[in-house]
Amino acid sequence: MEIILMERVAKLGSVGDVVTVKNGYARNFLIPQGKAKRASKESIEEFKKIKDEIEKKEKELYSNATEQSKLFENLSLKISKKASVDGKLFGSVTNLDIVSLVEENKINITKSMISLPDGPIKRTGEHNIVITLHPDVVININLNIVGEV
Repeated sequence: MEIILMERVAKLGSVGDVVTVKNGYARNFLIPQGKAKRASKESIEEFKKIKDEIEKKEKELYSNATEQSKLFENLSLKISKKASVDGKLFGSVTNLDIVSLVEENKINITKSMISLPDGPIKRTGEHNIVITLHPDVVININLNIVGEV
């Protein structure tokens, strides 16, 4: 299915690009979330009329994300969880745990912005976390998990 992107989508394209994606991806994700519209002559003409407004909004989102990324520069995350003697956690550290930890530092993020490359963390020690504030603004943070006995 051919669609017109209404906002920048990582690994797909930027605002105004006409791309071909699978039908399910367009119908179930991109179109309902307002990230894209079906590409037809009418929608392309409609997009040309509102293109400047959309690009202005996209630049504003990017500048807000870069401003927010400055809050993460000196941020070190540390969490303590119950763990066994060999460092295996009883339970795991998930996106929600990290969101609440970051919000303690008065920084607002959502759990969908956090990417744990190896899935939920189940061991103590240093772990790398990726936070995507905008498709062009990605932050890598180290999370230190300390075990409680």
